Amino acid sequence: MRAKFFKNMSSRASEMIREDMEMMGAMRLRDVEKAQQDMVAIARKLEEEGLLVTGAAGGEAYVV
Repeated sequence: MRAKFFKNMSSRASEMIREDMEMMGAMRLRDVEKAQQDMVAIARKLEEEGLLVTGAAGGEAYVV
């Protein structure tokens, strides 16, 4: 999953995020789940505004 995520970014952005991840270290599961929920909410809002296209518009289910 990480490889796919980083593959879709510029090498500079990828390196910056990798460095941030190293500095942050391990996180609590509840913090990770909250961040995931926030990201899904943002994606849904952007989709409603027509700024993002996801598979949900074609009837595909979200994976949360």
